[in-house]
Amino acid sequence: MAAGGGGGRAAVVVLVVLVLLLVVLPPPGVASAAALPVVINTWAFRTAAETGVPEGTGAGGAVLCRAARCSPAWRVLESGGSELDAVERGCGQCEIDQCDGSVGYGGSPDESGETTLDAMIMDGNTMEVGAVADLRRVKNAIGVARKVIEYTKHTLLVGESASLFAVRMGFPYEDLTTQKSLSLYSEWLNQSCQPNYWKNVVPDSSKSCGPYKRPGEVTYKEKQTISQRSVQNHDTIGMVIIGVSGTVVSGTSTNGAVHKIPGRVGDSPIAGAGSYADSTAGGAAATGDGDIMMRFLPSYQAVEYMRMGTDPTVACQKVISRIQKYAPKFFGAIICANTTGSYGASCNKIPGFTQFHFMVSSPLLSRPTEQVVDCI
Repeated sequence: MAAGGGGGRAAVVVLVVLVLLLVVLPPPGVASAAALPVVINTWAFRTAAETGVPEGTGAGGAVLCRAARCSPAWRVLESGGSELDAVERGCGQCEIDQCDGSVGYGGSPDESGETTLDAMIMDGNTMEVGAVADLRRVKNAIGVARKVIEYTKHTLLVGESASLFAVRMGFPYEDLTTQKSLSLYSEWLNQSCQPNYWKNVVPDSSKSCGPYKRPGEVTYKEKQTISQRSVQNHDTIGMVIIGVSGTVVSGTSTNGAVHKIPGRVGDSPIAGAGSYADSTAGGAAATGDGDIMMRFLPSYQAVEYMRMGTDPTVACQKVISRIQKYAPKFFGAIICANTTGSYGASCNKIPGFTQFHFMVSSPLLSRPTEQVVDCI
């Protein structure tokens, strides 16, 4: 009887322990509250301290700023704001600060010397997307993208019509040209418009400026070259936020490729290319040579890998490897985060770009932290 009684007590103890584990531990696929929210964004935009004093400057004198300032998304979440609010504020701050000269006004002039903006924001709960491309004379591109979600049944507005929509939504017309962008444009003209994005035209686009036209007969002889983009031309802030409840939101903002052909739209405002969010799986955002990367919908593909249970870092690597098969010398990187709060990144290794830096904010970190991955 005593032995039997001992066995009964042991069974009760085991049962109690199992019940406690079920109460304490979240079910599979559900994040611990301690690990969320997570804010992750492309590139190590930083300042020296919380006061926002610039630590240094990037190419052309652009301010390099840390995530706490460039993307104050964490502070928005702490104050009770939504994930959509946080992404809008985070990317919007980079627009104001002209992060690295590749986000916001006054950077990346096109062939006519004008700066135009692309942005998108995606709600992973509803799968709604708001985006603008080739936005002219309006500084807050991510804010206009948010209004596309809130006040239209559309997904993407472009060009002059996007600017008119922005004005109707209360955004002022402002000059996006600065002394820096004028200087970049002038230097480019003085260098016979090199580099540019034309091919198979006359006059020879590798030697002189246009206007270009189609020749009588086209002979395609282009060979694979290393992307004109580089680590000095980041081109995009991409952001993914996983909220405490598991809500996933992503966003991007950029002024696009420097010296682009007017009207060019890259990957940033395209859902599934520039970024993607799905609250049942995770979110991703890409940066780099958008003309190549957008052909593979890397952000969508990464989220689908994570949906199948793939670790975020591996999901990012698989996406990069897929693009490598077709464009081995492309410049690009991607960040990934799943609904458990796990995150990762990957990049394509080319000369001058062997590591990728990105920022993470999480309850598990005492401050916004710069993360580094080796390119593959």
